[in-house]
Order: sequence, then structure tokens, then C-alpha cells
Amino acid sequence: MLLGMSLRAFTILHVVISLIGIISGIVTVGNWVRGRNSSAWTSTFLITTILTSVTGFMFPFEKVTPAIILGCISLAVLAVAMVASAAGHLHGAWRSLYVASCVAALYFNCFVLVVQSFMKIPALHALAPTGKEPPFAVAQGVVLLAFAALGWKANKGFRPGAPATASAAKGR
Repeated sequence: MLLGMSLRAFTILHVVISLIGIISGIVTVGNWVRGRNSSAWTSTFLITTILTSVTGFMFPFEKVTPAIILGCISLAVLAVAMVASAAGHLHGAWRSLYVASCVAALYFNCFVLVVQSFMKIPALHALAPTGKEPPFAVAQGVVLLAFAALGWKANKGFRPGAPATASAAKGR
């Protein structure tokens, strides 16, 4: 029992939180690429991404795993984002640090999504049963390159206080 739930129910809760974090993160970063900003989407992304790591630590484990290490790294990166926002007020280099931290946290969640997909989806699992085969490496490489490009574009486009929509930007 975890938080009064069966392990299965807790796992479902963790996955739902993770997927909300990924979806809201994609929307957030997509908005930044287009020079838009939405505090609602960004807040949802940050809260659910933090909760993803926190709930991940609640699963029973006997030793430190790569997932636990990645969760620690993700929380450290999110802490940097919070400092960049609160202390740096997203000015100067703080803005770029904030964007890079948020994009990195989203990347980590997507990295885990790819790992879980190869473990749980039979067609993908058949291609890479141990996670060390070329299809898995190619998939992770594509995700990494996509996030590097998205991070670069988001950093160029992100402007704190920018309107949430194009029509708002045009004064409509």
C-alpha cells in the first residue's frame, strides 16, 4: 500500500501525473518556441514534473536504480529552474538557465517514456528486449536531438510576460 492505494493504483496515478507533465511540458515549450507564454501551462508542467519524481521515489526499491538517479537529477534541474525564476526573475542569463532547466526536465520525462515504451509495448520490446539494441539507441538519440533543437528554439523565443496567444499579442 502506497498512500492508501494498492501498488497498481499508485502506479496508474504516477503514470497519469507523468503524462500530464509531459503533455503540459510539450505545450509549454511549444508556446515558448512561438514566443508565447502561459503561466497556467507552465505551472501545470512544473508541478506535475516535480510530482513525477516525488511519486517515483515512493515505489518500493532495494537499491539505487537508474530511475532514482534520474529522478534526483530531474529534481536538481527543477530546483535550478525555480531559483532562476524566483531569484533571477528570468532576467539576463537567468532566463536561458530557466528555459534550459525546464527543457531538460521535460527531456528526462520523455527519456523515461521511451524506456517504458520499449519495456511495455510488445512491438517495441521485440525490437530491443534488453534496451541495449540499436533501435532503442536510435530512438533515444532522436529524442535527444529533438530536445536539443527545441531547447535552442525555446530559448530564442521565450519572453517572460509574453501573451499566451497570438491574438492577444496583436491586441485583439
